[in-house]
Amino acid sequence: MTLPDWLKPAVRKSQDHTWTLGYIFEMAHRLEGKSPEDLAAELGCSLETLDWLALCRRPEEDRFAEHLRLITDRFDLAPLPLVRLIRRVESLIAFSKPEGQEAPSGSMSLAARDRDDDDCEMDE
Repeated sequence: MTLPDWLKPAVRKSQDHTWTLGYIFEMAHRLEGKSPEDLAAELGCSLETLDWLALCRRPEEDRFAEHLRLITDRFDLAPLPLVRLIRRVESLIAFSKPEGQEAPSGSMSLAARDRDDDDCEMDE
């Protein structure tokens, strides 16, 4: 199958939009050094399929399972590797942001503290 001429430029453009899987793939490259070949192997798909996936919207939090199923059914992928990739990259994005700067919309960031700063002093 011959790929359309517009596909590669569209994939590059998708990397700039936080609402696409292309952004997730680009961030996996920047934060983890993942190549397209690495990502395709991780997801169990071809490089061509990876390009088409890049154009998809990221699953929205309130309908994550439904959106994930639509994507994985369309491209005949196992859902778990894609979920793991999305969540891992979202976590890396959230924890790589400077303090006070929010992560991109659609991602989730959680942090836990076991004590307040005032509790650092030892009680005698």
